[in-house]
Amino acid sequence: MQLMITKAALEWYKREMELAEGDFIRFYARYGGESNLQAGFSLGMMVEKPVEPTIQVMNDGITFYVERDDEWYFDNHNLTVAYNDQRDELEFQYN
Repeated sequence: MQLMITKAALEWYKREMELAEGDFIRFYARYGGESNLQAGFSLGMMVEKPVEPTIQVMNDGITFYVERDDEWYFDNHNLTVAYNDQRDELEFQYN
């Protein structure tokens, strides 16, 4: 599994979540919502320090990661977090 955060998405995180160097964003499986990967679950995110990350990437000092307990959700897919400027929101792309 690979985790990629586009430059535009990184700027969205800094602006909307007021993140700075040293902060952490966790991606996790949450019950409910819609997803192309797992029926009945969707991708959540929160500001939280890692405990047992399975994958992590650092951009401008901000660490984005997935805990080992949530790895199942991705079903061997890579995650790219992109920014849709027409909607002013993030998009989660799985491949």
